[in-house]
Amino acid sequence: MRAEGSKYSKASSLSHEVGTTINFGISDTFAIRGSLDWSNDSGFIDYVNVVDQIGVTNPDTAEGLNRVKDADGEETISGRIAARWEPAPWFDATLTYYYQEADIEGRRVSHYRDIVPGLLDGTPSVGRYENAFRVREPNKITNDLIALEMVADLGFAELTSATGWSTFKDDGQRDQTTLLITLEYSYELFPAFTAFTREVGREERINQELRLVSKNDGPFNWIVGGYYNRFDLAASSSEFVPNYVPYVNQPALDFGLTDRPDALEYFSTDRERLVELAAFGEVSYKFFDQLTLTVGGRYYDYSLKAASSVDFPLFEPLSYAPQTLNEIEQNPFDPALAQSDNGFLYKFNLSWEASDDLLLYATVSEGYRIGGVNGVGECDAYDPNATQGACALAPGQQFGPNPGDISIRDERQYTPDQTRNYEIGFKSTLLEGDLTFNGALYYIDWIDPQLGSSTVNANIPITVNGGGAESKGVEFSANWRASDRLQIRGNFSYVDSQLTTLTPDLIRTITPPGFASDFEDGEDGDRLPGSPKTQFSIFGAYDYPLANGDSVVFNASYSYQGNVLTRAGGRGNGLTLASYGIANAAVTYEAERWSATLFVDNVFDKFAETGAIGTELVSQIVSDFDGGDVYSRGFSTHILPPRQIGLRMKFNFGG
Repeated sequence: MRAEGSKYSKASSLSHEVGTTINFGISDTFAIRGSLDWSNDSGFIDYVNVVDQIGVTNPDTAEGLNRVKDADGEETISGRIAARWEPAPWFDATLTYYYQEADIEGRRVSHYRDIVPGLLDGTPSVGRYENAFRVREPNKITNDLIALEMVADLGFAELTSATGWSTFKDDGQRDQTTLLITLEYSYELFPAFTAFTREVGREERINQELRLVSKNDGPFNWIVGGYYNRFDLAASSSEFVPNYVPYVNQPALDFGLTDRPDALEYFSTDRERLVELAAFGEVSYKFFDQLTLTVGGRYYDYSLKAASSVDFPLFEPLSYAPQTLNEIEQNPFDPALAQSDNGFLYKFNLSWEASDDLLLYATVSEGYRIGGVNGVGECDAYDPNATQGACALAPGQQFGPNPGDISIRDERQYTPDQTRNYEIGFKSTLLEGDLTFNGALYYIDWIDPQLGSSTVNANIPITVNGGGAESKGVEFSANWRASDRLQIRGNFSYVDSQLTTLTPDLIRTITPPGFASDFEDGEDGDRLPGSPKTQFSIFGAYDYPLANGDSVVFNASYSYQGNVLTRAGGRGNGLTLASYGIANAAVTYEAERWSATLFVDNVFDKFAETGAIGTELVSQIVSDFDGGDVYSRGFSTHILPPRQIGLRMKFNFGG
């Protein structure tokens, strides 16, 4: 049994969790193990601009706005039960069922980087652990998994079968106000404008792997196997604009839109089916007891089918009804979004045991990642009078009034990318086994890399293929048993990743005032976004025995990562997230049947950003129908939790 209570430094209440694990030996050949856990994370992000009534409260005034404390809390219940059966010494099987349900109160992002427009001193609009969403953003997520693993010892080899079936469901709400205002299609005219979306999705996966591993004592060994995976997705996005239509249908404006009771303004669907097949094998031969050559290969084959759609119900008859997930699953696939590919990947590894304490190796291999769809509905033919254009362009499609406004890429989908990897390294044991020290130097040539970009219409995040990229890096790790009581381990890595060829129209730019935008090319030498150049961590544990047979264990760690770009090359109104280091510490009293741990995570209460949504320039002022200012907050960052102090207890009631 286990229990934990803790508190974030920025939270107003405690977080807590409890759990238990049980084991039953039914017979000598059959046993059951189960666990059940419940957690309640208080959260620590305050929503500071939540409107009283959506479509009634003016979000750019102080009246009718509320602060919701700790609005990113999460309550999760999870359970696992596993049964293992071993009817014979040469065969055993384990059947496992896992379930998790999470009720999330809101997104864990900060608008601290959202600078108040017009103020030259860069004044943030809210605090570090606050956001400015106008509606709350709850989400409910459920996962379940059934897995069966069977292992048979055939004498000459071991045969393993692994089967899995899983489902994922989510039903959430997001604030959509800023996106629609930035489109400048009249939404900003309505003083009380607030929009939100409902995102609903269902995923199902079935996979099967068979693997046969030789058990030879001689110099020759091998592995052969096969893999199958099927993935199905159905999802929809519904966008609501309460009270917007009555305002723009008034005689002074007379937009003539359909005034739906549900205020549904936009509805999109996404359906996908992916089928993957693979066969793999590997053979190795040891020469002279020190030199081993391994040659491996993998044949892959995949097919992807997809369909997406977008509707604007305010232009449809009142009888228009959005599709349910069951109906979306019956939609025919779009031939224009069909993908398939197959090929062969190789691996060569040469390892040399220079001594009992030193292994040197060199590896040349290939990697592969399948393509995919962006899940954005295809744009209709260009219409200068369209109310909204949140959609994806097809190649050659016109997106603006000028003859040259033609899409040069397919925003609906992206193709596979592949890598060629070269690595040399060593693994060593020093100080009579008390120290292990490993290192590697590598180079990765990246072909058609999948990169983040955005659509021409509405600036929706999508994935596109770049012309080429490379990564060069080095990494080290060590584990030192300094004494019977003290153990220290650490790692360090450095990587330089950049584009190597031109990638047209990769980086979206915004030119204030207003939201006029353009694209810049990704250029040779541009640093790739999403990962730091330098990372390192160090961990230490000291075990202090007591006279009564119990012990006290002291743990401390520190992890550091360098700055991270949010957009390729750092150009195009991107952002460089600052480097940061996080320290954790804990002390544990360990007795025979129980333990108690006092822990502190993020000891120095470091504010750390790990990702970005949008850019700083998205936060601008536009004018409404009466010439008043409408503040569009479109930029936010993902952040790490602040300092958390807690107590964790574990009890063992077994024999």
